[in-house]
Amino acid sequence: MPRTVWLLVAARAINRLGAFSLPFLTVLISTDFGAGALTGGLLAGAFGLATIPSRLLGGRLAGRLGRRRTIVLGLTGCGLAQLGIAAAGSLPAVAAWAVLLGLFFELYEPPSQGMIADAVGPADRVRAYGLLNAALAVGGTGAGLLAALLGRWDLRWLFVADALTCLLCALTVQLTLPPDPRRPAARQRATAAPVHPWRDRALWAVFLCGTAFALVAMQVVTALPLTLERYGLRPADAGLLFTVSALTVVAAQPLLRLRRLAALPAPAALALGHALLAVGLTGYATSRTLPAFAAASVVWALGEAVVLARVLSVVADLAPPGGADRYLAAYGTSWGIATAAAPVTATQLLERLGAVALWSTAAALCLTLAAAQLLVVKPLLCRARPPHEAGPDAPGASRPEPAPTGAAARE
Repeated sequence: MPRTVWLLVAARAINRLGAFSLPFLTVLISTDFGAGALTGGLLAGAFGLATIPSRLLGGRLAGRLGRRRTIVLGLTGCGLAQLGIAAAGSLPAVAAWAVLLGLFFELYEPPSQGMIADAVGPADRVRAYGLLNAALAVGGTGAGLLAALLGRWDLRWLFVADALTCLLCALTVQLTLPPDPRRPAARQRATAAPVHPWRDRALWAVFLCGTAFALVAMQVVTALPLTLERYGLRPADAGLLFTVSALTVVAAQPLLRLRRLAALPAPAALALGHALLAVGLTGYATSRTLPAFAAASVVWALGEAVVLARVLSVVADLAPPGGADRYLAAYGTSWGIATAAAPVTATQLLERLGAVALWSTAAALCLTLAAAQLLVVKPLLCRARPPHEAGPDAPGASRPEPAPTGAAARE
């Protein structure tokens, strides 16, 4: 992998190490300000909605200000907003800082993902995005431990620590990544074709499937602790299950490079990933003990690793030259939608239908998504990028040999 990829992966791991404060936002406003569960849910939903324009703005600013400047702006804004939450003395102040945090929260993603797409060839994008997901998993594992330590002291210190990791990540990016061009390309923008991601039918198909996947993923975060409680287990044990999932994502990275899996066209690999997700969710529906939930978490994480590594590569391949930031930003709004909707859908399904119905419905949705990859997404991708024009990851493209690495790849 090029140096830029490794720097972005390392910076993201530093940032993720402190990303443990948001789950405690509702706890903070209830303990410090006496707000009820409804107020906490509305505040969490407002944060999630604010991340949607943040992601789109990140794609636009990457083209106008430059990628490194946009990343530093987003991380610095997140750090200052976290400090604002920690110092807030009233509920309206916390709400204002939380919405501001959401507006800065996703600026980082489009330019960083776009830099990775441009730093490696199409054949290496799956591995590069897999490394990025592994860094998030490693950082998330350490984040849980730090949260358990600092949370016993004072919840506000969680937000202070998160702010410090954001600012440290911003400094790392500023000092190590290549500088943006001094004239980011007024000339190139004048001659390049306009980028309109939402006019791309193939992107729409990938986006709709990605939104459904993100909704299921966020429901796992929301509903798994509640499910454990219903079966007489400790809700805090969900942290152990999330750690198992994170470690599985890291351990799965060599599997993503297996020749048979790497040679699969993108729709087939995505269908396999969604099928694994369905198996893991079925495991959640039938589990009653912590070891059984852990086994289901391993299968779920394997599917998640396959899907997350492939789908970003597909979106980057769909983008025209110079349009990766905008395409990745458009696709990434799926997570903002899911973040706002999942707490409502998960809790309502759990209360009205029960845990078995919740996880069975999610498993059925993932099986539907697996079929959609082959029946809907594949034809649209083939139409958007014929095999002779697309990279090795495109549908129908052959990959007779593993992609070269090291010096051979650079040459």
